[in-house]
Amino acid sequence: MANTLSTTISPEGSLEILSKHEVNRLHDTSRSGLHSVLRSCALAVLSSSKPSDSGLALLEAYPDFDIEVHQQDRGVRLKLTNAPAEAFVDGQMIRGIREHLSSVLRDIVYVYNEIQGHDRFDLNTSEGTTNAVFHILRKAGTLQANLDPSLVVCWGGHSISREEYDYSKAVGYQLGLRELDICTGCGPGAMKGPMKGANVAHAKQRRSHGRYLGVSEPGIIAAEAPNPIVNELVVMPDIEKRLEAFVRLGHAIIIFPGGVGTAEEILYLMGILMHPDNADMELPVVFSGLSESAEYFQRIDEFLVYSLGEDVRRHYHIIIDDPVEVARFVRSGVDRVTGYRVSRKDAFYYNWRLTIARDFQKPFDPTHESMGALALHRDQPPHELAANLRRAFSGIVAGNVKERGVRLIEAHGPFPLHAEPDLMQRLDTLLTSFVAQGRMKLEGDYTPCYTLV
Repeated sequence: MANTLSTTISPEGSLEILSKHEVNRLHDTSRSGLHSVLRSCALAVLSSSKPSDSGLALLEAYPDFDIEVHQQDRGVRLKLTNAPAEAFVDGQMIRGIREHLSSVLRDIVYVYNEIQGHDRFDLNTSEGTTNAVFHILRKAGTLQANLDPSLVVCWGGHSISREEYDYSKAVGYQLGLRELDICTGCGPGAMKGPMKGANVAHAKQRRSHGRYLGVSEPGIIAAEAPNPIVNELVVMPDIEKRLEAFVRLGHAIIIFPGGVGTAEEILYLMGILMHPDNADMELPVVFSGLSESAEYFQRIDEFLVYSLGEDVRRHYHIIIDDPVEVARFVRSGVDRVTGYRVSRKDAFYYNWRLTIARDFQKPFDPTHESMGALALHRDQPPHELAANLRRAFSGIVAGNVKERGVRLIEAHGPFPLHAEPDLMQRLDTLLTSFVAQGRMKLEGDYTPCYTLV
């Protein structure tokens, strides 16, 4: 049986000073439908030292865990019942975990109270969605107007080999030496490696305010807890707003080997960059990994060219087994981004000029019906096909690690995907290569949560 501890704590880093009206609203939401979301996310944060990618398994390991928000005159207190003992040292919660827990509470409550169903934000429009993403990030303190462009978004798999992890760390180290900061999905693997490498490099450069920004969403953070290096955590309400936050915040993007989640991010990014309105957009993109990972990028490159056309290649560079060259390319690209933003009088901290089509913003709820209805054929503009392929991969991620998706698969079997024959064959080859390379699951054997019909 897992070791647990019950205690009461105050938030740290967020929501420490509140009006009585805010405290009352927090007290109310702790007993509403938000409770299950807050409970699962809080449990993941408290279990961050455990290598897991299953939110459902974590909830089953701690069935008696609970979190309540209690009102007091000077703010709020969080009552934790049967919390994982690993989050504490001599009875005191580790400070970084307490900050992450406070960030989770802040973002879940803010989105519920101020974004969803609020007249100020029309989430059915592109402009309204982008405005909502901006306000969530601003509330979290992520948007900092006094900083030059330096934020490098790093994507990649949570289930990678030790050698691939070390490579991502080496790239992060070279980025840190060049005064660049790191933004990732905040979990393990290729999300942790670049942060760890940059952290050491920042120490060598005496850069005391290095940024290690983690951007997640409730379904993912419940399965992939923030790694301990993250010093800024933002929890967006869904995967689409999470992806938009990455591309609005980032000044360059590096993609390491990964599984379907990384493929989803790649398709999202390519679909956006191929939109005609973004033809002149400066946003350097690099695919990079060890020489042993070259096959992964070969498969990705072949699939992108076949499904989206040869023109897609102008939106990314592939650099194999050379952390220094990756960092130099990115540093040069960030400098070009700075010039681009200055010439157009655009903000450094939020990429307002980037056009994101509504198909990439509308939340996709992966069910057997919605997955089976996806239009996976090439008789449509490339950026629209990219949007549908992105949804397909998003559904597979849900079936792999998200509690609701896992339960749907257990109840009704694999998600069906319908595609034109040639595209289906390419899709099958890509997904099969992920399984063969062990990129689908952190622990245990992988059983596909999809079937190609």
